[in-house]
Amino acid sequence: MKSYLISLIIPLNLCVFLVISGAVLILLKRRKTGVFLCFGGLSWLLLWSLPITSLILGGILENRYPHRSIDSIPPAQAIVVLGGNTANNRENWFQELSDNPSTHSRVDTASELYQAQKAPIIIVSGGALAGEVSEAKGMAAKLAGKGVPKSAIMLENNSKTTYENAEFTANELIRNKIKSIILVTSALHTPRSMAVFDRYNLAVTPAPNPPQITIPDDPDFLLLLPNARALHASRSIIKEYLGLIVYWLRGWV
Repeated sequence: MKSYLISLIIPLNLCVFLVISGAVLILLKRRKTGVFLCFGGLSWLLLWSLPITSLILGGILENRYPHRSIDSIPPAQAIVVLGGNTANNRENWFQELSDNPSTHSRVDTASELYQAQKAPIIIVSGGALAGEVSEAKGMAAKLAGKGVPKSAIMLENNSKTTYENAEFTANELIRNKIKSIILVTSALHTPRSMAVFDRYNLAVTPAPNPPQITIPDDPDFLLLLPNARALHASRSIIKEYLGLIVYWLRGWV
């Protein structure tokens, strides 16, 4: 149900649906309703194509748990890294994909925390969304490549959603008598992640990646000029708001 809603509300998809529906109604002589649907679809598309929309609505989520330096994060018994990918880990939401932009992944943050001796164990959480290799295995391999010993990495391979990330990881934590964690995910995803992890009897310290939805260092960048990158990335913001609503309705947060 949630995937269906996300697909429907994605600006381009909803615009096409409303415009087609409006055109059909116009042909059926229901012009006012048809014109209203067409106007609504085009307005929704325009709204999410404006960078200022991403900066305001995405910024609300990213700033809920502000990014902190590694030194300011207190030690814990384990670091938990959630699978997922926001704007291809680009350091700035509005970077062109063709520019070979710099990136900062969740694995980078987890590795930095481990090297700073903030926790002796890293738990990577995420099942296989496609194929047979889980996100957890992929993250574990990247951590090992960054110098984290394999003996310090635990895998949770089965979760497919944020709710399952928390549930299945909590089971592993309980089995290993771990009560305090540092939670690593994207800044945009942190509010929903913290909400579900707060359901468990754990001391959770958020350690989000640096914010991605920021004004780029580009003199030609305009907040009110439609931007294809803003439109493409709007899916992630909409997904988080919809996820928070669905989780709240289900009593998960």
